[in-house]
Order: sequence, then structure tokens, then C-alpha cells
Amino acid sequence: MINPMDLSGRTILITGASSGIGRATSILLSRLGARLIVAGRNKERLDQTARQLEGTDHCIETFDLTGIDEISKWLKAITSREGALHGLVHSAGVQITRPLRFLSDESVQEVMSINFGAALALAKGLRQKGAYNAGASIVFLSSVMGLVGQPGLAAYAASKGAIVALTKSLAMELARDEIRVNCVAPGHVKTEMAEVLQESLTREQVAAIEAMHPLGIGTALDVAYAIAFLLADTGRWITGTTLVIDGGYTAH
Repeated sequence: MINPMDLSGRTILITGASSGIGRATSILLSRLGARLIVAGRNKERLDQTARQLEGTDHCIETFDLTGIDEISKWLKAITSREGALHGLVHSAGVQITRPLRFLSDESVQEVMSINFGAALALAKGLRQKGAYNAGASIVFLSSVMGLVGQPGLAAYAASKGAIVALTKSLAMELARDEIRVNCVAPGHVKTEMAEVLQESLTREQVAAIEAMHPLGIGTALDVAYAIAFLLADTGRWITGTTLVIDGGYTAH
């Protein structure tokens, strides 16, 4: 039986693999046969992810993406040791909920650095000679907040909207190198980050968010399926797109 989502023999780097969508994606891709390089800042939580992976020869990389100037060098070192990559998923990210009047330049820069700056640096690092295989696929994580507005999320929404624009530009630029670039835009998903956000909301506000998703609140695995689709041969003729996985949120 042919499985167009089979990832056997492919090496894929995933940032933010220590929790949430990054962890769910890592587990799913391992079940599809991929060899993974799981990256994050917390070694203990990365170990927890690694214990849930199927297959062998996976690699753990502890790295802080706030060191943007070091990302290309880091990625080159990984690929020199582990071989050229077939895919890269940038799942690491930060979110702050803060009204405009309380939004500081420092907090804005923090969000933009991880969500957007690191994404750009990772793509630049992958583009290096010997770092990627022909047909490689990059998948960034955007958000429905990059497509619609919501009070208190100006910095986060801006960073995720930047990912949508970045995806289109890099798709055009890297097509000549046989690298595809896409992003996914999840709605409200049950993750650790979402739980932190939810703690700052009233019951009425949480109920309103749930009501905005006709298919209900999603899970990290729902997003992981879409990421796998874009990485595998199922996405081989797709580049420059934003795949929205939001339970109908943006259909309103």
C-alpha cells in the first residue's frame, strides 16, 4: 500500500519540541518514519518528548533561539554532524496578552525575535550549502491572530502576520533551490501556552472563544497532521501558502 505521507529516511529539525504543537508534531513525524532532531531550551522537557518518539537515532539539541546571530552556525554544525535536512519546522514561539497602553518596546522585541526573527534565521541557516536536501520543506507556525484582529494581542498578531508575509517571499526566493516554504495558522488549540492565556481570561471570555470555533477547540495533534501533510510528498506541489487549521474560526 502506498502511503504518500511516509517520511522514512528523512531527517527533520523541529524547534519548540519540548511542548505543545512541537511535541505533538515530533511524535507524529516519528510514527511516520522520520528521523528527528528535536530542539528547545529545556533539556528535561526535550527528554520527555524523546521518550515518546518511535524509532531510533533521533537527536536532542538544547538551544536558545534568542541568540539569533548564532542560529546559522548552529544549524550548520547540526547538518555537518547529522546530515542534510529534508525538513524544518519552527514551532517555538512566545505569546503575550497586553493592552496597547501597557505594551513596552522590550516585550514587543521579545515576541518578534522568537516568532519572526528566529524563523528568518532558520531559513537562512537551512539555505547554506550542504545543509538541505533537494525538495526540502520548511513549515513555520503562524496563527489565526495573524489573519484577524483581537484586542490585547497586537505584538503577537504582528509577529504571526509577519510569518505569513515571510512565507510568501521565501517561497518565491527558495523555489530555485528546490526548497518549499509554507506555514500553518492554528486557531485556539489546547496547549500549555493556551492554558497560560486562558488563566488571564474570565469564564465568559473563555466561553466566547469556544463559541467562535464551530468545530470546537482543537488539539496539538490536529495541527501536527497539517504540518506532516506539508512536509511529506502530499505537499510537494504546495509552496507559499498559509494552511488555516482553526475549527472554522475564520469562517465567521
